[in-house]
Amino acid sequence: MCRVWFLAAFVILVGYADSGSVHEGPYYTSGSIVNAADNQPGKLAPNTIATMYGTGLAYTTKSVTGADIHGGVLPTVLPGTGVRVLIGGLPAVLYYVSPGQINFLVPSYLSPGAVSVQVILDALAGPPVSMELASAAPALFETSESNAVATRPDGKLINPKSPAKPGDWVILYATGLGQTIPPVIYGEVPTSAAEIEQMSEFELTLDGVAVDKSRVYYAGLAPYFAGLYQINLKLPRSNPEIRIAIGKQESVTGVRLPVQP
Repeated sequence: MCRVWFLAAFVILVGYADSGSVHEGPYYTSGSIVNAADNQPGKLAPNTIATMYGTGLAYTTKSVTGADIHGGVLPTVLPGTGVRVLIGGLPAVLYYVSPGQINFLVPSYLSPGAVSVQVILDALAGPPVSMELASAAPALFETSESNAVATRPDGKLINPKSPAKPGDWVILYATGLGQTIPPVIYGEVPTSAAEIEQMSEFELTLDGVAVDKSRVYYAGLAPYFAGLYQINLKLPRSNPEIRIAIGKQESVTGVRLPVQP
């Protein structure tokens, strides 16, 4: 569970850009909604952890805690904030709210296509803006040094001071990998593994070279954290640039994994 709460804190803080100011009513744009893993705008996918930047989004700052989860169901309103995010008219699960930033989960039962996004703060409504959904929008979680967030099977972090070795099993963390088998139950904290539905289209590349699928043991839900996916990989080479893709949707370039020669 310690690994899960580390990742929860990372999801909350990545890309943090709180303005600290409150204006009359929430304000944001389509372009200020990004993938929480790589902080990049563009298409998202159902069951993707996303970040919205703006002004006047909340009166206070609050992160989700274990006390906010009841019966394994995550909140769509963090207590005492009065903040709701509607996506296609459906309430989104909220991880973090502040005057300048909201981290939320795109509902898993939405279909690809354009959807409306709107923030409601008590009686104040922000503008409805359009967000484009794809079946997958893969992105790896990164550190500030553009290294992939990864752990060993025992949960210990991999970083430049504690790199992996060729031949090691490592676990990468991502969001936006789409539907799973069995399907995600939206709003519930997953308690078991579930492989991604588009596994036949999933590709992981190291330094631009596709990794043999026998080295990818699993790509699917990370238990105990909604919207988070994990990829279990056996490393074939040292210090590679790493990318993931499903069909034509790819993660960004320049993300590396610390691996000693």
